[in-house]
Amino acid sequence: MSEERPQNESDEFDEIVGAETDRDPDLAVIEAGSRTLRAQSGPPQGDGIPSRPADPEVDRALREVESALAGRWPETKLDPSLVRIEALMDILGSPQRAYPSIHITGTNGKTSTARMIESLLGAFELRTGRYTSPHVQSITERISLDGAPISAERFIETYQDIQPYLEMVDAQQEHRLSFFEVLTGMAYAAFADAPVDIAVVEVGMGGSWDATNVIDAGVAVITPISLDHTDRLGTTPEQIATEKAGIVKQDATVVLAQQPVEAASVVLKRAVEVDATVAREGMEFGVLSREVAVGGQLLTLRGLGGEYPDVFLPLHGAHQAHNAAVALAAVEAFFGIGTQHARTLDIDTVRSAFASATSPGRMEVVRRSPTVVLDAAHNPAGARAAAEAVTESFGFSRLVGVVGASDDKDVRGLLEAFEPIFAEVVVTRNSSHRAMDPDELAAVAVEVFGPDRVQVEPRLDDALEEAITLAEEEGEYAGAGVLVTGSVITVGEARLLLGKG
Repeated sequence: MSEERPQNESDEFDEIVGAETDRDPDLAVIEAGSRTLRAQSGPPQGDGIPSRPADPEVDRALREVESALAGRWPETKLDPSLVRIEALMDILGSPQRAYPSIHITGTNGKTSTARMIESLLGAFELRTGRYTSPHVQSITERISLDGAPISAERFIETYQDIQPYLEMVDAQQEHRLSFFEVLTGMAYAAFADAPVDIAVVEVGMGGSWDATNVIDAGVAVITPISLDHTDRLGTTPEQIATEKAGIVKQDATVVLAQQPVEAASVVLKRAVEVDATVAREGMEFGVLSREVAVGGQLLTLRGLGGEYPDVFLPLHGAHQAHNAAVALAAVEAFFGIGTQHARTLDIDTVRSAFASATSPGRMEVVRRSPTVVLDAAHNPAGARAAAEAVTESFGFSRLVGVVGASDDKDVRGLLEAFEPIFAEVVVTRNSSHRAMDPDELAAVAVEVFGPDRVQVEPRLDDALEEAITLAEEEGEYAGAGVLVTGSVITVGEARLLLGKG
């Protein structure tokens, strides 16, 4: 039985529901019930990248949790099984069943799309939980409530709350729960505890056996599929799509971004098997027009219910416009538009949501004179999108690249994508144990760029300083810039070094 509200809260609740004459009545009740919680937490501030806790005790406790998580299997060591995460969910009382969810997979664009979906849902007064990976600077970024990462204190409390159950599951299984499995359990538990109206969940890798795939999402989003993690997911688009299509559940709606034909065919076959409805970019929804604007781009989007003109998106690149179209279709699908309702979402609310969208580390300007841009591209497809975006949006007279990549990536393909736009490249490394040795990276870079265009700086801070110096050689008004790329970790560390967060 639901708890009785005080009279003033009851009046406000009835007033909100009564005002929602143009929306689905069930949705109106959900919105009214969550608005008080949203008001208490307040709107998200800044770019959503938290700093280390100021309180030394909280910082110490957070480091202890980080250390405990790091002692488990890392994200890069995978076992294609849901047995452990299912055991954890069962012992926790299945928190992932306490709310509806939108599940997102694909090769590129997942986090940006998730953040836009979250922004849209929040603009329609729904309380959101978002789970994304990897993080740019702080592990707490991975679990967000109402558009902002949970506090360090809440992150610590969530871990401590489930720790006894982790030990119970560990004792029953052949292998302990992994780093990613524990974080997934924490996210689902935090969302149920909040409570949220809807969770926006990004897969860690793949789909079918990804730890996140214990949810039964009514909307499955598949962003563009290309070759990445080929040692784990397959070496062809068909093989990778087969794994990713595993998030499509019975009677769900699939929002399918533009795909290679062979990948799309796999997803459509899966949809038929489980009676899922498919919305395809370029058919049921898409980008009708886009033009570069100051600080981003101006879009006209076609959603499942109709057109949305004059939408300003403060993110750069055609790929972000397509991510926006996918995000809009996903939210429309969640609200039943295109199936149950033949209408559009409120245009002013949609415009407001997109205008406030952020995606740190994705074509992000962190310094001027010279301009320094960060982009987390780490595979050839992402690099091609970044190269097109920086060319279109900035028009640098000369661009210097700073590249620090992981040794398990297609580094040659990444560098080849940037070769046409980099006048020079400074290769370096980040602090991860997966980082490619700078000399090995330089050897590949020399083959792609030639020896005269490649410099090696093993330390990232030195690489940034060298690249900025090279850009400044053209003079203050010459329009040179720096692009830091190759890895989310490289971008996150550069962000800190350049004074962000």
